[in-house]
Amino acid sequence: MSTMNLVRLSEKNKAAQFSDDERELAEFFKAVSHPARVSILRALAKKGECVCGEIVEGLPLAQSTVSQHLKQLKEIGLIRGEVEGAKSCYCIDSKRVREFFALFDKFETKLKKDLEKFNACC
Repeated sequence: MSTMNLVRLSEKNKAAQFSDDERELAEFFKAVSHPARVSILRALAKKGECVCGEIVEGLPLAQSTVSQHLKQLKEIGLIRGEVEGAKSCYCIDSKRVREFFALFDKFETKLKKDLEKFNACC
């Protein structure tokens, strides 16, 4: 096994030590950590329906780069998509996005509660 694969395996084992919510929230943050992916999500949400081939037109990126961003969003379930020949159609998965919002709200509530007890130490 290559060194790179061992590092990836080690990271996966470390991630397993965290709660499901923590891992899922981290994956969500990772998915929206690039401005292109944020822009894609906003465009799909604003459109309110499946978008076929129009996504690239609104971004200052090459088709191949946009495809990679779409792939990452699709892998986590934030968008759904179908490829029919040379035509690709994508739409936001509103149910999945709402699940992430609920998870984030839970995280935010706990963090705010903890911060209320926090006394600045530095």
